[in-house]
Amino acid sequence: MTEAEFEALRVFLKARSGLALSPEKRYLVESRLSSVCTRFKLESLSHLVREIRTSRSIALEKATIEAMTTNETFFFRDKSPFDLFQDVLLPKYLKERSSSRRLRIWCAAASSGQEPYSLAMLLKEASARMPGWHIDIVASDISTEVLEKAKAGLYNQFEVQRGLPIRLLVKYFAQMGDQWQISSEIRSMVDFRYLNLLDDFSRLGQFDIVYCRNVLIYFDAPLKADVLRRISNIMAADGSLLLGASETVLGVTDALTLDPAHRGLYSKTATANAPKMFAVGAR
Repeated sequence: MTEAEFEALRVFLKARSGLALSPEKRYLVESRLSSVCTRFKLESLSHLVREIRTSRSIALEKATIEAMTTNETFFFRDKSPFDLFQDVLLPKYLKERSSSRRLRIWCAAASSGQEPYSLAMLLKEASARMPGWHIDIVASDISTEVLEKAKAGLYNQFEVQRGLPIRLLVKYFAQMGDQWQISSEIRSMVDFRYLNLLDDFSRLGQFDIVYCRNVLIYFDAPLKADVLRRISNIMAADGSLLLGASETVLGVTDALTLDPAHRGLYSKTATANAPKMFAVGAR
């Protein structure tokens, strides 16, 4: 693969997925896309680039994007965001949504489902405190392959051993041969959808809590700002956003403000919550 071909791949991936690859990531491209070449019977990465440029094969483009997407995740990953949900956010919204009894959550980079299922299990554990509540958990990802895995709710022994308390494994999973399947009751709590964060996601509606963890690190600064601005637009006035441990809105956007008491937790900036004059049909 020549420098020009690598640059063409970088441009393609940036335009279609937002993934911003630095020149030193060339080794990563070569290692991850070799399997795509094998699958599509292409002789080399140079051949793959030519096919993307000329054939406009949707299947090839999709496979290339998915091969370059990082889908590393596990149950209750990093623990802190789930402690925050259980100890801070859920009590807050149980009080503030007591009249409507409705809570909407969006996991914006759900991968193979461990994050939204972790939240679903916490909500199930708290169900005695929430009689009559309607809970929406929307989980989206750019990879249809991992979404299919997530919908099936099937995980191998290694996956259920990463972060999942044994008590919850026994309570909410059934062994299926050498795999474990999460219960249909928990699976039914999550609505998995294909979504590219580059696209308009306002149709998803308004959310009280948004988890967008460990995805913005792959975007450049202008795209980060754009995605965060659009996320803030679909957050409730008192909505909450949780980012990954290495992510921040500081220096990126002023639409969101860090919660000084809780690392990784953000709310809409006060000025963003103020009514906009002359807005027609503003909520």
